[in-house]
Amino acid sequence: MNAPPPVAPVTRRIDQARVHAYAIAARDRNPIHTDAAAAAAGAFGRPVAHGMLVLALVADALAATFGERWAAGGTLKVRWRAPAVPPVDVTATATLRRCEAGVATYDVACHTIAGEQLLSGTATVPWDEAAS
Repeated sequence: MNAPPPVAPVTRRIDQARVHAYAIAARDRNPIHTDAAAAAAGAFGRPVAHGMLVLALVADALAATFGERWAAGGTLKVRWRAPAVPPVDVTATATLRRCEAGVATYDVACHTIAGEQLLSGTATVPWDEAAS
């Protein structure tokens, strides 16, 4: 029986230039992400990265491990715990929890290098042990 593989962590620097580029690509120019003066009046007092930009690191880690299997049938269920305030180095991890009934379930998280948890949750990937 073939166990699902370990998922290598992904670490990226999220700086304001990356946030601006993401805002353009996602067509989400909410000033909380891109305008320091407007963000200063908001809940966090300064610009924060888009949640989906942070979550993308988890997807990158899973895609690097599972490729098409992840793209065709992977799922994510997460909860954001804290905002990512640029510039910040963020590491995404995925740790195998179980594999049963053709599905591998991983605990996923993103943390800053300082250890602050930004998000946590689960990911599932179809895993046919006989065909793997």
